[in-house]
Amino acid sequence: MPHAQFDPTARQTLAVTAVDAKTRKDLSWQQLADTAGLSVAFVTAALLGQHALPEAAAKAVADLLDLDEDAVRLLQTVPTRGSIPGGIPTDPTIYRFHEMLQVYGTTLKALVHEQFGDGIISAINFKLDVRKVADPEGGERAVITLDGKYLPTRPF
Repeated sequence: MPHAQFDPTARQTLAVTAVDAKTRKDLSWQQLADTAGLSVAFVTAALLGQHALPEAAAKAVADLLDLDEDAVRLLQTVPTRGSIPGGIPTDPTIYRFHEMLQVYGTTLKALVHEQFGDGIISAINFKLDVRKVADPEGGERAVITLDGKYLPTRPF
């Protein structure tokens, strides 16, 4: 039976423990995802407290990280989502995403509504991919794909 967390503290504490174990064991997020049998974005988000893992994935990841049975159980609970406290983010990487939405948020909204109508893009029925590609002008570029199901607004 699925259980929910209503206090994010337990999952935040587990995230700190999991990241510490990942670092001590010199593991990548991809290695953890491969062990779980799920996408790297989903497993990373789960270990950072934003998703529940299926039982087999929770056990596999916990075994790799040497986490106990309490952690296995906690990894399977539905978290209280939202990992960025209120206000403007101060971490430079997270701030740049905030900046991108400040600049392009209204453009994205206008284009989504023009193409789909009134509704939202789900962050639950969602896929995320991050890739590093060569920049033809030198250096590297980040290609980030946000792939969410469109949910139309339905009058009632």
